[in-house]
Amino acid sequence: MVEFPSNGQTTSGYLATPASGPGPGVMVIQEYWGLVAHIKDVADRLSREGFSALAVDLYHGDSTTEPDEAGKKLMALRMADAGRDMSAAVSWLLSSGRASGDAVGTVGFCMGGGLALLLATLRPEVKACVIYYGVFPSPWTDFQPDLSRINGPVLGHFGDSDPYTTVAAASELEEQIRDAGKEVEFHFYAGCDHAFFNDTRPEAHNAEAAQLAWDRTLALFRRQLGPDARS
Repeated sequence: MVEFPSNGQTTSGYLATPASGPGPGVMVIQEYWGLVAHIKDVADRLSREGFSALAVDLYHGDSTTEPDEAGKKLMALRMADAGRDMSAAVSWLLSSGRASGDAVGTVGFCMGGGLALLLATLRPEVKACVIYYGVFPSPWTDFQPDLSRINGPVLGHFGDSDPYTTVAAASELEEQIRDAGKEVEFHFYAGCDHAFFNDTRPEAHNAEAAQLAWDRTLALFRRQLGPDARS
């Protein structure tokens, strides 16, 4: 874990870097459970592919395995504070010497999908944004980020059987991003439920779709973030 200043206090995050040295930076944004083992594993997987991955702890040490408690944490999360924490993490990663280059990617899951997109509107250094089965959750319906400020392509992965982030909701977001004049490509995976990428949830995990989504994610990050990542 690493620490960095944010919102007048200290925020922490899980950092995974390549064994060979600093690679292009990627911000990993948590699900509504918190900074749990699955999110840390995503950062580890990115580091093995040559990226320096930082997963921000937006709950400041809290996490849960109970859906009701996770929902309460989501509703209590203040968007402005989350935006400042993520932005501070970008600043720290790019200035710390732990990442190469001057651009980052961002990838988020569930709640973190919407937050990854928010970060892409806040920081022009974000040159690639990847969303896994997440839009802006219902507690944030009054929050409208400026999609015209996105500075790189947006890639989305959604299950077509997801009851939480429906095809209709995802398609609406895709249209909004495209209408803002930005490059966007959303994929809908047949027969997949919410959290199909999460291999710690066997009831939802779909290995084939997860691998395809991961391959597409890596291809985007390699294209947008420079030659230091492995091919």
